[in-house]
Amino acid sequence: MKKTLLSLIALAGMSATALAADVKPALVYGTGGKFDKSFNEAAYAGAEKFKAETGIDYRDFEPTGDTQGEQAIRNFASKGYNPVVAVSFAWTSAIEKVAAEFPDTKFVIVDSVVDLPNVRSVVYKEEEGSYLVGILAGMASKTGKVGFVGGMDIPLIRKFECGYEQGARAANPSIEVLQNMTGTTGAAWNDPVRGGELTKNQIDQGADVIYAAAGATGLGVLQTAADNGKLSIGVDSNQNHLHPGSVLTSMVKRVDLAVYNAYADAKADKFAAGTQALGVKEDGVAYALDDNNAKLVTEDMKAAVEKAKADIIAGTVKVHDYMSDNSCPK
Repeated sequence: MKKTLLSLIALAGMSATALAADVKPALVYGTGGKFDKSFNEAAYAGAEKFKAETGIDYRDFEPTGDTQGEQAIRNFASKGYNPVVAVSFAWTSAIEKVAAEFPDTKFVIVDSVVDLPNVRSVVYKEEEGSYLVGILAGMASKTGKVGFVGGMDIPLIRKFECGYEQGARAANPSIEVLQNMTGTTGAAWNDPVRGGELTKNQIDQGADVIYAAAGATGLGVLQTAADNGKLSIGVDSNQNHLHPGSVLTSMVKRVDLAVYNAYADAKADKFAAGTQALGVKEDGVAYALDDNNAKLVTEDMKAAVEKAKADIIAGTVKVHDYMSDNSCPK
């Protein structure tokens, strides 16, 4: 009996080891660099959390162009990495191709939808989070003008801007929203100099709060706003700490959850394909409040944004999604 029990324990240990060995995570970032202090870095944080909690390492890759992204995704799959997470809409066609070639590998794409049985698609209701920070911008502005600097000019980034504009107008119906996009190629995510130039132009036109949704380009937006004594709003990761007292808030997009949950679900054999849409209700998007911006957000501002948050969750406030019809209500 004792010998049988020991054998069962040994077999259980071997099974646990085998299960852990089956999880061989990989991560492909969007262009803009791993340490962009924004979108990609949020993904990195999720992978690091999984590694810290489980001791299971992962491989990652920073593409500098679209062809490199597809090559990396295929390379990871061919070498047995599973699951493979790709963060960026830019990898949509790559995931469509590679996931079809490797049906036994689990894939995750963030910010796009791929309808295949081995792909999990994670999208966010960026319009809801942007609405919340828009309310804060509208209330904080002394000039009645706020700005938005986007990265690549695509419907997804227009979605950020539209939500922000709706929130700003909810706080101040007569507010003026200035907006610029950085470019039309992937280089738009990693051009802080251009981000700074666009910000200075908006400041010169009277904007005193500028929201950046531009990856690493946004670092130039935040820096220029701070240099000119204006407020900025960060994106994706909590960027309040980059310029304490100058960053009004950050629209936090929980890309870290998409990565962490993919790896954890695969490890627990609970991975499911399909589309996940994460908004305010699911804690997928939020506004950031901490010691770095506490003095900038008054009690009235906090009450207003918390009410908006509750109304969105309750369904009494519906933020228009630009991507539903490629338009933004005025």
